[in-house]
Amino acid sequence: MFELFSPQKTEAAGQGRGPNRWDWALLPLVLALLIVFAFGAMQMSHPFSVGETSYISLDPIYLPYYLLRTILRMFTALGFSLLFSLAFAAIAVKYAKAEKIMVPMLDILQSVPILGFQAIAIAPFIALFPGNLLGVECAAIFAIFTSQAWNMAFSLYQSIRTVPAELSEATRIFRLSSWQRFWRLELPFAMPGLLWNMMMSMSGGWFFLVAAEAISVAGQDIKLPGIGSYIAVAIEAKNGAAIAWAIGAMLTGILLYDQLFFRPLLAWADKFRFEESQSETAQESWLLQWMRSSHWFRGFTDKLWVWLSRPLHWFSVRYDGTSTKASVRQINPVWSRVWDVVLTLACLWAAYRMITFIHSDVGWGEAGHVVGLGLITLLRVMLLIALASVVWVPIAVWIGLRPQYSQQVQAVAQFLAAFPVNLMFPLVVFVVVTLNLSPNIWLSPLMVFGTQWYILFNVVAGASTIPSELRLASDNLGLKGWLKWKRVYLPAIFPSYITGAITASGGSWNASIVAEYVTWGKTTLIADGLGSYIKQMTEAGDFHRIALGIGVMCIFVMLLNRFFWRKLYLLAEDRSR
Repeated sequence: MFELFSPQKTEAAGQGRGPNRWDWALLPLVLALLIVFAFGAMQMSHPFSVGETSYISLDPIYLPYYLLRTILRMFTALGFSLLFSLAFAAIAVKYAKAEKIMVPMLDILQSVPILGFQAIAIAPFIALFPGNLLGVECAAIFAIFTSQAWNMAFSLYQSIRTVPAELSEATRIFRLSSWQRFWRLELPFAMPGLLWNMMMSMSGGWFFLVAAEAISVAGQDIKLPGIGSYIAVAIEAKNGAAIAWAIGAMLTGILLYDQLFFRPLLAWADKFRFEESQSETAQESWLLQWMRSSHWFRGFTDKLWVWLSRPLHWFSVRYDGTSTKASVRQINPVWSRVWDVVLTLACLWAAYRMITFIHSDVGWGEAGHVVGLGLITLLRVMLLIALASVVWVPIAVWIGLRPQYSQQVQAVAQFLAAFPVNLMFPLVVFVVVTLNLSPNIWLSPLMVFGTQWYILFNVVAGASTIPSELRLASDNLGLKGWLKWKRVYLPAIFPSYITGAITASGGSWNASIVAEYVTWGKTTLIADGLGSYIKQMTEAGDFHRIALGIGVMCIFVMLLNRFFWRKLYLLAEDRSR
């Protein structure tokens, strides 16, 4: 049931070798997609020199081209994010020593603002491809990658850690190697949650698209053709009509890749649900039905599955004549102690470097001021995550238990999660200025506007994988109301909720850069906080204070994850088993 690489069974009756009507229906669609994406890829390598002015037209006729360039960047970043997630989860789960470094490192990476990554990466990428636009394109793709990868890596890591014990025991009985266990059990088990988080990551890429495509670092203003740059120019020009056109283009793009990519994948991944009986209402996709009815496609996938299944035999475990229990290698505890000492020394060295940096470059007064701003942002993040949890957890469970409704709200949820907060600036500025409201309070909801969906998507994924047998058993036992939530729903979705809350918390810290510093035309609203500090220092090109702000943000996020979210994470792991 949990074998990822298995060829589809071919229908013997009525299936010939020649093309049928479904083949002719799919052929123009496949060719059109190949031509369009090839054209978009060719546009990424035009000549370019630093300081060159890039022109972005607000004429709606250019929006299809801008949409193509943006979607191409986002799917390229999504591919790299998926590779990163697979490698991270496989290594972190298998090697405890590596896990001690990798999980805190992921906490740090998700807390580093996209502007911080961009300020560091833009120069090396441009130097890597001198005189070519491909360097800036790579910098934009890298920035989008940093808004997608951490969520997917956390999701896959959490899912693998919560594989049921009986399935893990079965892999040991059948003597599967770690390589085979990952591809035959762990990845298939995590597939439904991973796909929902891939959708959330795509939406997260939209949320930070303006910062990724309209690059402004240390006086350099580079705008790549795309929806993000279009929105940035529309905001600068205070062009409400152009913003409306951009929203329409975004909605069109989300609907397209929802129908052509995510909906078929979700319907395909329904077979990996962990239950013995068939789900009452499975995900459906018109494109997947076409593909399954196509002779050419089925023949291609049969050959593809055979080719992909070959690596499963690369690292097989041979029977050594001993029992499974006896063949387990015992790790020398001395090496674990040595590793802990190395990590402790590395932390002490990092602390020494940080103290030296503060003392010589920015001063202790400035550092204390930034820590105070971090406490303000921390208060905002925790309050907003709590409010978002109260609102979205019940709704997400209701949606996840009813796949027929989850298909209907799927594209809508993706659109809301993808909606860049920059597009709300006109309304926010108008309301705050007109009513003379405090930016410290009324800019705060912008922080969670794009990140609350991490909770929604993860809880929907968790609720959708609750076995039908468990729900039927609770109905037979007469569980209702709060008792049913306490005994069935909350324990089942708790690991998924923690994953969503961790990524939502990290995303909110990132979003504070956009939410605490709002600009519409010549009007600027600034709220006290760490995000607005980093934004102002980035525009000023003060790299010492940018580093200070990012460092303080990393420390806050690491401490929050280590002493709050991590405790809940271990509790979720223990309860789920």
